[in-house]
Amino acid sequence: MAEVIRMPLLSDTMTEGVIAEWHKKVGDTVKADDVIAEVETDKATMEVMGYVEGTLLYIGVEKGKAAKVNEIIAIVGKPGEDYKSLLGGGNNNGQAAPEAKPAAQEASAPAPAASTADSAAVAEALKNATVIRMPLLSDTMTEGKIVAWNKKVGDTVKSDDVLAEVETDKATMEVIGYADGELLYVGVKEGDAAKVNGIIAIVGKKGTNVDVILAAEGTGGAKPAAQAAPAATPAASAAPAATPEVSENKDGGRVKASPLAKKLAEEKGIDINKVTGSGDGGRIVKKDVDSFVPSAAPAAAAKPGAAPAAKAAAFAPAGQEGHTDIQLSQMRKVIAKRLSESKFSAPHFYLKVDINMDKAIEARKAINEVSPVKISFNDMVIKASALALRQHPDVNSSWMGDFIRQNHHVHIGSAVAIEDGLIVPVIRFADQKSLSQIAADAKELYDKAKNKKLQPQDFSGNTFTISNLGMMGIDEFTAIINPPDSAILAVGGIKETVVSEKGQFKAVNIMKLTLSCDHRSVDGAVGARFLATLKSYLENPVTMLV
Repeated sequence: MAEVIRMPLLSDTMTEGVIAEWHKKVGDTVKADDVIAEVETDKATMEVMGYVEGTLLYIGVEKGKAAKVNEIIAIVGKPGEDYKSLLGGGNNNGQAAPEAKPAAQEASAPAPAASTADSAAVAEALKNATVIRMPLLSDTMTEGKIVAWNKKVGDTVKSDDVLAEVETDKATMEVIGYADGELLYVGVKEGDAAKVNGIIAIVGKKGTNVDVILAAEGTGGAKPAAQAAPAATPAASAAPAATPEVSENKDGGRVKASPLAKKLAEEKGIDINKVTGSGDGGRIVKKDVDSFVPSAAPAAAAKPGAAPAAKAAAFAPAGQEGHTDIQLSQMRKVIAKRLSESKFSAPHFYLKVDINMDKAIEARKAINEVSPVKISFNDMVIKASALALRQHPDVNSSWMGDFIRQNHHVHIGSAVAIEDGLIVPVIRFADQKSLSQIAADAKELYDKAKNKKLQPQDFSGNTFTISNLGMMGIDEFTAIINPPDSAILAVGGIKETVVSEKGQFKAVNIMKLTLSCDHRSVDGAVGARFLATLKSYLENPVTMLV
């Protein structure tokens, strides 16, 4: 069956995207992870993947032209397959019914009657309804988890209403339906994930037959998520609930809490009824859950009349053996996938160098006396790296399979550890910015990362990455290259070290740097020259200000 590819929602303010480039043409073979086009949004130019396999049968938007969010931009299917019925839904975000399956397939698995709905019935339903799909909210996203629904079936929906909050591999973002009507169908429960482009909701005129739309999609006319859950087995229904109900308090009233606060409370096993809210009207927000400290359980009272032990009592364990299985967040799944691919596909080699930071320490102290924002050593490393990359463009490159892309701009990614994993906000044109501008940008991006407020343009487009564990007491380490970069710099802490110089021993402040390089695009001598330039900047910081 042919599959439609729609204009994804690539930023929270995007309403349409301009096709900057098509990487495939009609007749080309398409794989699930192929980049089929580049789309220019209101904030950045990003790559679009189709997540389907087959032959590109149709391109609906020419290069340089714009398409609304969720509008059909391409169709992929079998060579020669008739796809024109899929265009009947126009921009109503639905698909026409596929051709009937062969009888042999019909016999192999019983299907509901709605699966044979004809194109006319689907087209009629799509006149009155809009299908809402899981949007592509980051360049590495393949699925999104519904954190919270802000609307329920039967609610009135306006085109600019936020329907749901979706957790991607990098952030929690809002999904807007861009449709008016009544919420007729919810296809994914809170806490469950949906693939990119999968149906998550249907909005339209009351009474519209959504079953024929779902049947055409291949879902078999599934009931809304609230009704689709299978009945619990007797054993399961008899078991006590593992977590407390968070939507009502002990008096049966509604708990005023943000969706993220409820989610965090559930993950931490906290009864949200016991949390005091600091938001408007006593609303519980994330910081209330983070700072919640449960009251200590009363100590067990000693038995009256018990004689003191004459010898050490026999050891008795306080509990039983056990473990906790932690479900993977979307971010952790992508970290595992991308870094595994990097480590086992890119031939890494490592170069290490010691930096005398005595002059950098003095320079930082003097700079901070006049700087409008506080300059950190990491800011100085970012600036020095950016200037060194400008002199050594071979390091500022990406391995593209059959060619090397040498970037003319310097965008430095600075890795940040957050609760769910690791994210890399990007400081753009770092070679052109002053230390105070870099410091201001970095602080803003780190704050947004920790609050899960980063937008796709904030964490995409890096040409080089820095990972700093020095502030956590790590002397030195090696880092895995962050695709699509060709190198990553691992920064250790500054440590006072005794060295010998001209027959005299003295204490100096040493910082250890390790450069991980992709040998396909960066040779050893190239990496060594880059580190030598970086070392000269950091050991004589005044040269960065010229």
